[in-house]
Amino acid sequence: MTTRLEADVHGLVQGVFFRHQTRLQAQAMKLTGSVENCPDGTVRVIAEGERDSLEHLLAWLYQGPELARVDRVDVQWSQSLGGQSDFTVLR
Repeated sequence: MTTRLEADVHGLVQGVFFRHQTRLQAQAMKLTGSVENCPDGTVRVIAEGERDSLEHLLAWLYQGPELARVDRVDVQWSQSLGGQSDFTVLR
């Protein structure tokens, strides 16, 4: 059974390769979904897959790439909606 993770990452997370590195992490874990910069300066991550893989991605989101500073991650778990076959970077 697959699960859905929605995470809003706060801090210095735009302009530091956060989206690119998140995509690489998610693809390595065979997750589907997307990552995007939001107008308020956060990064929004929506990922679906096995719960243990999502928990590993979430642990990585709390640190982010080397140049990032993560202050807070707002997390919501739900049932997978399906419909995506890859992990993509949006805007």
